[in-house]
Amino acid sequence: MNDLSLPIYLDYNASTPTDPKVLEEMIPYFSSKFGNPSSIDHYFGSEAQKGVALARERLASLLGCNPSEIIFTSGASEADNLAIIGCAKANPEKRKIITSAIEHKAVLRSVEYLSKNGYESTILPVDTYGLVSPDDLRDAIDENTLLVSIMMANNEIGTIQPIVKLATIAHEFGAFFHTDAAQGVGYLNVDLTQNDIDLLSLSGHKMYGPKGIGALVIRRRSPRVKIEPLIYGGGHERGIRSGTLNVPGIVGLGKASEISKTLLSTEKKRLESLRNHFFSSLKSSLDEIIINGHSKKRLPHNLNLCIPGVRNKALQYSLREELAFSTGSACETGNVQSSHVLSALGLDE
Repeated sequence: MNDLSLPIYLDYNASTPTDPKVLEEMIPYFSSKFGNPSSIDHYFGSEAQKGVALARERLASLLGCNPSEIIFTSGASEADNLAIIGCAKANPEKRKIITSAIEHKAVLRSVEYLSKNGYESTILPVDTYGLVSPDDLRDAIDENTLLVSIMMANNEIGTIQPIVKLATIAHEFGAFFHTDAAQGVGYLNVDLTQNDIDLLSLSGHKMYGPKGIGALVIRRRSPRVKIEPLIYGGGHERGIRSGTLNVPGIVGLGKASEISKTLLSTEKKRLESLRNHFFSSLKSSLDEIIINGHSKKRLPHNLNLCIPGVRNKALQYSLREELAFSTGSACETGNVQSSHVLSALGLDE
């Protein structure tokens, strides 16, 4: 973002620019290595398959999982749908799903779909910082619970959930645990060998990779999660997600994963420093400014603010030529309603 004629971009939770190194690695797969990775009998297909395999290994290395546990999708929204609806269809013996009030709409609407089709759903509240209470989960869960889906970190307020505790409780009752980690992967240390996460969704364009690519990680553990496909076809991705693979996107996600793993510890500190300096500067001029979400348990690059007496859309409009920032989730484009996340914190419209 070096063009000084453009506004300063402050909407990285919605989408990051593609890293130049990521783009450079992707380009051959649009041209000289353009083959279908399923066509492994010739050079072009074989080269494409090698690119996919390397990307799978790089992403697995970042997450601490086996490459065979990764299912490539079009993004985190598809991965969320596949995790929740696919799990429900494949495991009809249990009929209860638990999630939280501040989830991404890909999760909330998947749960809503199941509710309309005979499933019981429980939406857990959050406290004023956006945290889900493990005690609330323990009170809500029972032996009929199939799946608990709680996001790793919120896309609006940046609050990081106590995923390890929540996943442990889910397993105590024989339920599977899914987390939408689209905002966490690449910014937080995610090691799937150290927790009880069964299903994890992510998206490339949140971590300096391209749009249109994501993944669902399905851990091979006991008991093993069964997933019913939502897309049928040639049986790609272990028969779980059919369709010709988006090879350039997959390669880009793999490269972004490699870069993220290399820079994770230093980038986290750098972003926290920038965020804290920015907030301190604002606070020195606007004493009544309020930070939404948890002050410490939050993403290193996230800052969500309220300025009492100032309408967010009016502020955004007045600064549109200087700053690019959002007043809500990008998944709510065109929706004039107040944020369901901020409402869940107890804030008024």
